[in-house]
Formats: sequence, C-alpha cells, structure tokens
Amino acid sequence: MSALQEEFAQSAARLIQYAAEMGYGVTLGEAWRTPEQAAVDAAKGIGVADSLHTERLAIDLNLFIAGEYEADDSSGCYRILGVWWKNLGPNYRWGGDFKIVDLDHYSLSPDGVRG
Repeated sequence: MSALQEEFAQSAARLIQYAAEMGYGVTLGEAWRTPEQAAVDAAKGIGVADSLHTERLAIDLNLFIAGEYEADDSSGCYRILGVWWKNLGPNYRWGGDFKIVDLDHYSLSPDGVRG
C-alpha cells in the first residue's frame, strides 16, 4: 500500500503543477479522511464509507480562475484536469465520472473498481 500511496502523492503533485500551467489557481480540499468520518458522510449521503480518502489515495482540489472559485464546471477546467488525470493509468479515477458527481475529486483505485 505504501508504494501506491507514494505513486498517488507524486501524481497529485503533478496534477497540481499541471493545473497551474493551465492558469488555474488551486487550493487543497480534503486529502485524508478517518473511517469514522467516512461513515458519517455516507450516512448523510455526501460520501461513501469505503472512501479512498481513508487509504490516502484520494484528494479534493478547489480550482480558481482569475481568483474566482470555480463551483461548477462551466469553464471546463475540472473536465480538463479529469481527462489528464485519467490518462495517467487505468486505475486513476475522477469524480466527474461518478454517479454522484464530485468534480474536485481525484483518486487512484488499488483494485481498479472503486471511484
């Protein structure tokens, strides 16, 4: 698991650098979540109990364009980063593809299944 977490961390750093190259401002959202918090979020319908955040294999990034927070994907910035992220490998997941869309979520699935 440690090697996968290291791969994820390095890939997340590259994603942030790519976002900056595209002219987007980036702030960090949630990267690690306790299993207890994941269970609470799942019960509220705002997350899943087996979140990859609990395994340190997911991060949420807040994007800004010209200093303004991009709350939706009207500019296409989240999609651009999501496509770039998914091109890193078959187990790279972007929250924009989830049933419950989570635009700012980027993860690396150890089993190739979970989002």
